[in-house]
Amino acid sequence: MNETMVCVVGNMATRPVYRETASGPAARFRIAVTSRYWDREKSAWADGHTNFFTVWANRQLATNAAASLSVGEPVIVQGRLKVRTETREGQQGWMSADIDAVSIGHDLARGTTAFRRAQRPDQTPATDRTEPDWESPPEGSPAVDDAVVQPGSEPAVVT
Repeated sequence: MNETMVCVVGNMATRPVYRETASGPAARFRIAVTSRYWDREKSAWADGHTNFFTVWANRQLATNAAASLSVGEPVIVQGRLKVRTETREGQQGWMSADIDAVSIGHDLARGTTAFRRAQRPDQTPATDRTEPDWESPPEGSPAVDDAVVQPGSEPAVVT
């Protein structure tokens, strides 16, 4: 199946609208993407044309987007581009560009954010998240010097 995957970098233009649907949570919002170019006459950066996209998120992505995003924040959205043509108020050819989001995040090139892992209601938090001791072998395992060599094979030599 051929799909047009896009990655857009812009600013939140509207707050996420969150809905519980029969197929699970859904959220939508608009993102403004403005191109920038170097104006040689003014020796300064200038804003170009602004494109607006409607971003659609489903399931856990919708829940997290609604809880995390606010108007004006810089975001990066990756997803499938959908361009639709429809009739509105008697006018033929009304076009809209939508993105079915696969991933959404804050643009860390323009600010900082604090990540909090979402807990699903059916999950219990992991109690032991300690880092293993990579310097020594686990208890009960043979040490490197005690490695078993199969008959007829040479031990590996690291230089």
